[in-house]
Amino acid sequence: MAMEAKSPRRVCSHAHLEENDGLRKTVSFNKRRFDPSKLPPDMLRVYKSLKERFDEEYALLFVFNMQTAMEMHRAWNMTLLTSKTLKKCSEMVGLTMTWELGVIKLKFFMEDGDFELQRKVPYDYDSEFQDMFMRIASALYNGHMTVHEALLFQQEAKEGKHTAGTGLFIRDYPGRLIILPAMSSTCAVIFFGGTHREAGVAAICGLVTGLIEYFLVRVGGEATMLIDLAVGFITGVIGSLFYHFDGQNYCMVSIFMGTLYWFFYGTAFVVGLVEILAGELETGVTRFMAVSIKTFVLCVMCCCGILVTLDNPAQVWAAQSTYCNTLDLGEYWWRIPLYLACSVAVLGQYRFRLEQMWRGLLVQLAGYEAQFQVSRYFLNKADHAAKDNLDVMASNICGAAASVLTACFLSAMMDKINSIYYAQLLQRGAHRDETDSKLDDVLYGCISGVVKCFNCIGIGRKHDKHMVELEKKIYQHSKELKDPTHERTEIKLDPEEEDLLLDTIVYAESMNIWAMLMPAVYQLVPGSMIARMWFETIIPPADSSQQDNTFAGLMVTSISLALGLILGEAIVEIISGIFQAIFGSRSKKDDPPEEETKVKVSEPNDGAVAIAVDEKMSEDSTWPL
Repeated sequence: MAMEAKSPRRVCSHAHLEENDGLRKTVSFNKRRFDPSKLPPDMLRVYKSLKERFDEEYALLFVFNMQTAMEMHRAWNMTLLTSKTLKKCSEMVGLTMTWELGVIKLKFFMEDGDFELQRKVPYDYDSEFQDMFMRIASALYNGHMTVHEALLFQQEAKEGKHTAGTGLFIRDYPGRLIILPAMSSTCAVIFFGGTHREAGVAAICGLVTGLIEYFLVRVGGEATMLIDLAVGFITGVIGSLFYHFDGQNYCMVSIFMGTLYWFFYGTAFVVGLVEILAGELETGVTRFMAVSIKTFVLCVMCCCGILVTLDNPAQVWAAQSTYCNTLDLGEYWWRIPLYLACSVAVLGQYRFRLEQMWRGLLVQLAGYEAQFQVSRYFLNKADHAAKDNLDVMASNICGAAASVLTACFLSAMMDKINSIYYAQLLQRGAHRDETDSKLDDVLYGCISGVVKCFNCIGIGRKHDKHMVELEKKIYQHSKELKDPTHERTEIKLDPEEEDLLLDTIVYAESMNIWAMLMPAVYQLVPGSMIARMWFETIIPPADSSQQDNTFAGLMVTSISLALGLILGEAIVEIISGIFQAIFGSRSKKDDPPEEETKVKVSEPNDGAVAIAVDEKMSEDSTWPL
């Protein structure tokens, strides 16, 4: 006889959905089945054992949680975020599952260690996938999907079925060959003080390094281990050749830093520090060392490129510094447009959804401007000491905090607007023809118009456009179903139309704030400062104190960014608490006495997204930061 789960909460069962979801009461969904036989052999063995001891749904929930952890970790590589998500999701359904999430190696344990599975998950920053898999988990545990539907949706997401065509193009090579040169050239100017000359050379280096990475990835296997070696070497060679044969008036640092900026993994450096502050010493230190060594390899190979190209590399390195930082960006009107162009390239590298890029750009701009203006303020003070790092500390704390606050504000605003839009699409409230609210009608019309516009210019998802058309059919059939004189007894949809509904159910969940926040943090992080320290180790400057200042600046920048994230999160929590104290009691009095269990995401002070359980959340609740 099968054992029952210790504390089951089957919010994702067919019975629960049909009882509590308004859409399931009117639309007859086909019962989709996930095929476990396609699972890896070790996971399949655990699935079969759990199915015998408990039941099929309990076993499938384990599979879902494990796959969620793997895909979120691959897409973002943030152990704190993934761990907090899995912990509360497991508690929701009484799943006895634990895990150890390392930088690369993941371990999963079931039923007090009776089963153990291990996986290696490499870096692959992917904002859209990180957001999508968080939404799938939200839809499942909020009781809007069955576990079979969620597992099938995960499978389709990995196949690119729910990504826009333009998103698929820039997701991988050869589409990314457009993004790398754009990012290299703009970074060389906006972050490393280069001119249009350095920007042009960096663009060439970015294109060549992209071709090298594309080729080695296509070869696969151990060839991928050569990517950093080849990228660093060819960047050093191309930059040195231009310096040698074109007048010797280039800032080589700007070219190298701009080209290799994407390969430095500076975000992981700050994440490692956040993990250390949160008490995850083993993971944090491992990540810290891994990023430092990876950056050192890039710098060594870049110097090898200089060595085989130039006769006196040490003298050239000292001479080229006179051409660096010759522009005062604060004096030029095109500083912000150039930064936005760089931000677009960064969002493309992070596989950010194109139709949502405006959100990411606003978060990036807020962080950059706060950092830039605070730094300028300190530099312009008459009593500011040139050798202290107070300006670095203050500007980075303000920049990171501004990014968090902007991301939270945009999330709260768009969640409120989207809740009205998706309530109409998914029949989760009164239809716009049944309510007196003209504002709801205007919002729905505006958003549906924007959806059609994005599809016309080729950057939107066709699922969104087709769902707007399907909503009219569902509403008409719902009216006929409620009419006692009409012969309709159920609403039956085609398989393609069911796919649209499930897609809309997932995207009705709140956008994950870290998907907006991390590209902005990436542009604030000190990956390049690590490279500067290694370059000065390989080719020491004449003034030995300069090297010490670089290391001090690196640590101040890193810690201040981590503190800025924590400060921003604390401010959000305080503001949320004030609003909860003022409006919370009034809302509870007005809420109907329903007991549906919901999930929402909040931000703890350790820099990871936590999940809180609210037993009486309304249907339009979202996942705020």
